[in-house]
Amino acid sequence: MTALHAPLIIDIAGKALTDVDRSRLAHPLVGGIILFARNWEDRGQLVQLCADIKAVKDDLLICVDHEGGRVQRFRTDGFTHIPPMRAFGETWMNDGSGKKRRKGSGAMRAMNTATAAGYVLGSELRACGVDFSFTPVLDLDYGESSVIGDRSFHRDPRVVAALAKSLMHGLLQAGMGNCGKHFPGHGHVKADSHVDMPVDKRKLKKILSEDAAPYPWLSSVLTAVMPAHVIYPKVDALPAGFSKTWLQDILRGELRYDGAIFSDDLSMEAARRIDGQVISYTEAALRALDAGCDMVLLCNQSLGLGEHVDELLDGMDDALRSGRWVPDVDSESRRVSLLPETVPQPWEDLMLQPAYLQALDMLP
Repeated sequence: MTALHAPLIIDIAGKALTDVDRSRLAHPLVGGIILFARNWEDRGQLVQLCADIKAVKDDLLICVDHEGGRVQRFRTDGFTHIPPMRAFGETWMNDGSGKKRRKGSGAMRAMNTATAAGYVLGSELRACGVDFSFTPVLDLDYGESSVIGDRSFHRDPRVVAALAKSLMHGLLQAGMGNCGKHFPGHGHVKADSHVDMPVDKRKLKKILSEDAAPYPWLSSVLTAVMPAHVIYPKVDALPAGFSKTWLQDILRGELRYDGAIFSDDLSMEAARRIDGQVISYTEAALRALDAGCDMVLLCNQSLGLGEHVDELLDGMDDALRSGRWVPDVDSESRRVSLLPETVPQPWEDLMLQPAYLQALDMLP
């Protein structure tokens, strides 16, 4: 079976590939892998794991959630602890005091240090063979959401956009793309979509003017977007990641975004319950792809026997054969565009690079 589109991003259970892992990654509909802390032992092991993954298929996109703060999968053996994004927002607000106060100086420092953070984050990951990180968070910090919290830069969407663009600049310098999340915004709801179904009852105009405002402001630099598993009932009864209204009419149409769209994890509670009914992983994947996602993530289902990963692979095979799902050449082009185009610096060389050392010194 030949597919022109590999939309599935899956994971593995351990620190090295098994024969079963290799078989799953070799599936023509698998386009990438997401790594977790359980896949990490040290840098040498990570470098070998990434090389083994690329040996299966050299265009597999190796991804990780590595934002900084509490969402950073690799923390030892030389990896820099990137501060939470709120730290850059706090720097923005600090113009100094007394005779040293200079209006706007905090904003300038914050943007510069955010670029440094992006460069350090991206360079270290790429030195170990990782292609892509799902960062930055563009959600606003309303002080309501425990799952977002200090992962957000700021409450003001203008500050969020400016700092996110700065971080993206650093990632770009490291040869890495970026992923703005969670469209159109997860910061206003208290519920955690990993275990619940968050509902945001605000009107579309309010959401677009506040939470979603960074997306059109960043349209020229965003390489990927991840929608929220949140329902906005005044816009659509479906969560944003399963909504044609949000993804096709608003994000692609009104906001004119043309980059890649990843679903959030399909194993999260808010992705498993659609229209009040529990659906299969295959059904969730098909609905997300039909809504406008280019790629879909299934996380943490490789543990144990990994039967749910096999269920998804078999289900997508059936959907392709039956014509229920049709590969999208444009979606595949967006996936491939996220693969780095430059050769990464080896870790030992990176540790001596002046630009990297300067960036380290600038981190808050």
